[in-house]
Amino acid sequence: MSINLQKGQKINLTKENNGLKRVMVGLGWDEVKQSGGFFSMLFSSQPADIDCDASAIICGDNGKLVSSDAKQSVVYFGNLRHPSGAIIHQGDNLTGAGDGDDEQIMVDISRLPSNVGKVVFVVNIYNAKQKGQHFGMIQNAFIRLVNMDNNQEICRYNLSENYNNMTGLVVGEIYRKGSEWKFNAIGQPVREASRLDSLISLYR
Repeated sequence: MSINLQKGQKINLTKENNGLKRVMVGLGWDEVKQSGGFFSMLFSSQPADIDCDASAIICGDNGKLVSSDAKQSVVYFGNLRHPSGAIIHQGDNLTGAGDGDDEQIMVDISRLPSNVGKVVFVVNIYNAKQKGQHFGMIQNAFIRLVNMDNNQEICRYNLSENYNNMTGLVVGEIYRKGSEWKFNAIGQPVREASRLDSLISLYR
């Protein structure tokens, strides 16, 4: 049975899932429907789709980027596969339309290099500043973890806070504690993250 997490809650992935090896990290969101009648549609331009991008930032045990090489330390729409093959991004969703996961990142815990201490999952709105967009225009945001060996959802964290004027979110992280792997529901907003580098810089 899936566990609904609150902000700051942690779950032991190794102990509670019989030595979990492969996990699918699904992230989803919906645009808030814009209100307005016939005349607002007639005289206003069509708003641009909100392009949210999910990424994985790979850190060492010290909480800092595992490498200065971007291919080793970040998996995102421009680098879909970690060199180890342990982290694979399923591709960019430009609009967030539709139900369920909007973007998915596969993590094979058993194949993570020994120098990896945690994998942080973040979402930012691409070109948010230029488009005048922010997470106050997004609803139903969530992160969920699925055991890929039996396709069972392990946990889900719904991000329900007010994120007005925030353009980035540190959503959650899978981290190593001794010989075990755990998940931490974070939900930390970042004001300016029109570019992924703003989120990456938190771990430099």
